[in-house]
Amino acid sequence: MLSIPSPPAQWRSFNIGEWLRSLGLEWFGVNLSINAYALFILLGITVALVIANAILVRRGAEPWVVIDVALYAVPFGILGGRLFHVAINWGDYVYPGADLWRILYIWEGGLAIFGAVILGALGVWIGCRITGLRFWSVADAMAPGMLVAQGIGRFGNWFNQELFGAPTDLPWGLEIDPGNRAIPAGLPAETLFHPLFLYEMLWNFAGAILLVLLLGKLKVQWGQLFAGYLIWYSVGRFFMEFIRLDANAVFFGVRVNQWAAVAAILLGLLIILIQRSRHPGAEPSVYRPGKEWEDETEVDLEERWDVDELLASDTEKTTSQSTTSGPSSTDT
Repeated sequence: MLSIPSPPAQWRSFNIGEWLRSLGLEWFGVNLSINAYALFILLGITVALVIANAILVRRGAEPWVVIDVALYAVPFGILGGRLFHVAINWGDYVYPGADLWRILYIWEGGLAIFGAVILGALGVWIGCRITGLRFWSVADAMAPGMLVAQGIGRFGNWFNQELFGAPTDLPWGLEIDPGNRAIPAGLPAETLFHPLFLYEMLWNFAGAILLVLLLGKLKVQWGQLFAGYLIWYSVGRFFMEFIRLDANAVFFGVRVNQWAAVAAILLGLLIILIQRSRHPGAEPSVYRPGKEWEDETEVDLEERWDVDELLASDTEKTTSQSTTSGPSSTDT
């Protein structure tokens, strides 16, 4: 029977210390480990910044100024994602005898996208106030990369054997180790599950391609590309929640992540309606008025060009004077 295997438990973390000692570096006595989940999160963030930088530079921003924004956006996003996850899975972290420090163990998995977007947006706003960039310009530039980053991050869920759906007999069913706390009791050990991590990864990658096309062909600006991100991701997330197995808070019979998805869709539509009416034309710059960045190389070249012109004019003036006066004559 065809199926998608899950990585073995020992692949979830990589002990760099043991690896270095196996290469003969016995002096390295620290058992420094890196988790696969954390590795893919960091990789996703890196790729997202590269994409956002390319978009902003193309529009005249200082190269890698996006890193100055990321210094605030990334920590706020991680904090928001973790707080939202813990809030909607409170019973998994707070109970009699619980180790409350586990709330901080983000390498075990558990970053809610909607929480990351909420506080991450606050971090972007702070970064934009400091750098002089327009908030909506940066939000649009980050939108395609955010979908790519989320898709890459889903590989971390695969290594952690989380984010899987209901049982299935489809050829691409996912193998999960027996004993996983998200598996309903009574299911046979050989049961396969919907690979939700894969579904969401493909959905996110497809959305990133769509946003890049909208940016390139239609020049979507003023936050409307970010609105497209909110709508695209949330539509997919809403329907995927129907087959998700892990415990989640429910309000009025609907999972909290679905309520969050509906709110994000409405917010995206609202942003489009407001921004279209307020800003019918193109953005004049990715910088706020008076905060524009000038390429120092171009400025130096312009100054050098002015000096060259000045020298040339002085030379021409001297030559002209010499020609006009002519040679001096004396009586003999």
